[in-house]
Amino acid sequence: MSVPYDRNLYPTWRDEDEDCQDTRQEVLIAESLQPPEMDDRGCRVVSGRWFDSYTGQTFTDPGDLDIDHIVPLAEAHRSGGDEWSAERRLNYANDLFHVDTLIAVSASANRSKGAKDPAQWLPSNQSYHCEYVRKWVVIKATWSLEMDAAEALTITDVLRGCP
Repeated sequence: MSVPYDRNLYPTWRDEDEDCQDTRQEVLIAESLQPPEMDDRGCRVVSGRWFDSYTGQTFTDPGDLDIDHIVPLAEAHRSGGDEWSAERRLNYANDLFHVDTLIAVSASANRSKGAKDPAQWLPSNQSYHCEYVRKWVVIKATWSLEMDAAEALTITDVLRGCP
C-alpha cells in the first residue's frame, strides 16, 4: 500500500448540500420506514422506524443505529483506496449518490462486522446474505476496488444459493 490505513483519511458525516443534515442524518431520513421526527432546527433525527437488514430487527431510536459502509473504510483502503486522492476518500466515506454504499444498522451488528469482508463476516440475518454480497460486488465495481481470493470465493459460494 502506498499510504497506510488511518481512519482519519476518510472523514465522515459532511453536510454536502448545506441543509444542516450531515450524511448520517441523510441516511437515517432516507431509510426510515415512517416520516422521521426531527429536532427543533430540523437538523438531527430524534426518532423514526428503521429495519436493520443485518439482524432483522426494527429500531425507533437513532442512537441505537450506526451508519455502516457496506464495504468498510479499511477494506476499501486495502482494496485500492490507499491510492485515492483525499477528495475521492471523502466522497466514498460520505457516498449518498450510490444508495448501496451506506446503510443504517444496529450499532452492535456494525461493530461485530468491523472491517471484515464477506469471507470473515456475513449478517446474522441469513435472508439478507444474497442482497448483502450483491451490494458488496456492486460497490467494489463502482469504486474500482479489488477483491482477494477468499472474499471472491465466499461471494461466489453465497451467490450460488441465491435466486
